[in-house]
Amino acid sequence: MTDGAADYGQYGTRMESTPRLKAEIWVKGLIRRCEVEGVTAMVVRRGDATSGTVLVKVNTLNGEAQVYSPTRDGEGALIWMSAGGAKPEPEADAYIEKQRKFDPDLWVVEIEDRAGRHFLQEPVT
Repeated sequence: MTDGAADYGQYGTRMESTPRLKAEIWVKGLIRRCEVEGVTAMVVRRGDATSGTVLVKVNTLNGEAQVYSPTRDGEGALIWMSAGGAKPEPEADAYIEKQRKFDPDLWVVEIEDRAGRHFLQEPVT
């Protein structure tokens, strides 16, 4: 489809007709959004520049952190899911390490914000 509407595949799953941003460009955009708000954000693990999955770790600088991972909702739209809510930072890091072993192309962006803001524009569950 060329009109920007969603297309449905043979199994009834929604497929986006708009092209996906390369992971590296998306990460740079997230870091820039944080910088505009005066918040420190950095790449702590660089994955595949084109198609790597991105995990976002929000460090509240009080010993706790929350990790967000991308997924798709029932309609096929991108959403972010919290990986178990706020937890001690070593537990968040262990979760990230487990994911890294499973996916060597994984990106990890760490945001340091006492208020716990993630700066993700898509819905978060």
